[in-house]
Amino acid sequence: MFTQKDLKQLQEKGISQEVVQEQVNRFEKGFPYTELVAPAIVPDGIVRIEGAALDEYIHHFEKASNQLDILKFVPASGAATRMFKQLFSWKQELESGKAADQLLQEDPEAQTFFSQIQTFAFWDNLSVLLKEQNQEPKDMLERKDYATLLHLLLDDEGLGYAMLPKGLLKFHRYEGFVRTPLEEHLVEGAHYARDGKGVVKIHFTVSAEHRGRFVNHVGDVLKRYEEKYGVQFEVSFSVQKPSTDTLAVDMNNQPFRETDGTLLFRPGGHGALIQNLNEMDQDVIFIKNIDNVVPDSLKEETLRYKKALGGMLVHLQEKIHKILVSMEDGSFSESDYAAARQFAVDDLFIDAVLLPDKPGEGIPALKALLNRPVRVCGMVKNEGEPGGGPFWVKNPKDGSRSLQIVESSQVNHKDKDQKNIFEQSTHFNPVDLVCGIRDYKGKQFDLNRFVDPSTGFISQKSKNGKDLKAQELPGLWNGAMAHWITVFVEVPLVTFNPVKTIMDLLRDEHR
Repeated sequence: MFTQKDLKQLQEKGISQEVVQEQVNRFEKGFPYTELVAPAIVPDGIVRIEGAALDEYIHHFEKASNQLDILKFVPASGAATRMFKQLFSWKQELESGKAADQLLQEDPEAQTFFSQIQTFAFWDNLSVLLKEQNQEPKDMLERKDYATLLHLLLDDEGLGYAMLPKGLLKFHRYEGFVRTPLEEHLVEGAHYARDGKGVVKIHFTVSAEHRGRFVNHVGDVLKRYEEKYGVQFEVSFSVQKPSTDTLAVDMNNQPFRETDGTLLFRPGGHGALIQNLNEMDQDVIFIKNIDNVVPDSLKEETLRYKKALGGMLVHLQEKIHKILVSMEDGSFSESDYAAARQFAVDDLFIDAVLLPDKPGEGIPALKALLNRPVRVCGMVKNEGEPGGGPFWVKNPKDGSRSLQIVESSQVNHKDKDQKNIFEQSTHFNPVDLVCGIRDYKGKQFDLNRFVDPSTGFISQKSKNGKDLKAQELPGLWNGAMAHWITVFVEVPLVTFNPVKTIMDLLRDEHR
């Protein structure tokens, strides 16, 4: 199947022949569906914290943070092309001869966009560009020359927004200035990710082609935010590793080849970032997507719940580590087992069937189950957003159940029972995680040990007019963290305000 030239290509990418063969096997066999047991709901699988309990967790985190090494980890890869899909469609229609008035009449969203274009944070830059070309923005709007406006906004000859990553787009307008998502993450980090010395560590995963732009942008704005918030930022970047790319195959499951005969590899999806996360070594790591940011006027609730999730993580880890240390030094007695077992079941949502009643059998099992990375995940009420949700899932090996974030593509919707369980879900995953990746001895876990490789998925794509099949690795917050200790916590809907399309920036939450 693989030639000497292929093997050399694999070596250059850092991918073993065994890994690629396993990917081919997955194409042939497919990935098994995840078996849902029940939706995770309040109070069965999702914790609701409010009132005094919320304040207590916030206080616990604020007190502990002085002694903690904290990191804010922001997946920020890729261009924002999909964000401008509607604009490209309008641009094509206008350039093909459709009158602006007809477009506005046929498409209410186009009417909304162009009537409010001056309120977008990018308008000032666009206006400057127009004036440099001896065109008055006001005149252009009056004569409805929307094709030129879209050209200058999207294409390289103008602002080039279509090919920029979301993190570098102008998102929010303030009195006298605007901010990008990257800047909003700096502001967030200054409020909840600073350590006892006032250092704020933020790590962005970026695409290699955009890394220079990110570095330059940080260089332009960092001093301003350090002075404003009295902190010192340590901003770092990494790119998705070539070794996490996956082989594409044709519809007969044979390796798909480029016109020059080389193998075609595709990025392995956000699950590849488990390798980037595995290179971090902080005590507490907050994970949040680049586009889920709000202006300062709405940050308060987000900051409170970030600290509360962090406080819960620290609290749980303190109890876990105390138990494991006592097991290590011999002070853990058989009489301690019942309480520790109850804690594992009630607070860590570990299936009781995995923990025998008798201490002699149960203590070794408890030690193994506690000595794992921990993630506390915020969950918002489901209001129809596409994407993954929290579920109780059956482990095919031992029949036990665990809490997992499951995507729709992982579920067999042809099975009525599975479809019914999926549709009963009350909450949605907003990618709001706080992670603990060190064990009770302070040693970093190897996160690769806790990935479920059977949770990837296959999609159909095309290249050069030919159909192909692509494979994505287990998602970062899905199968890549399948064997972590997992706790789900309800967080307010206001903490979830992603920008998936340009029209989202017109929502009140982003004004």
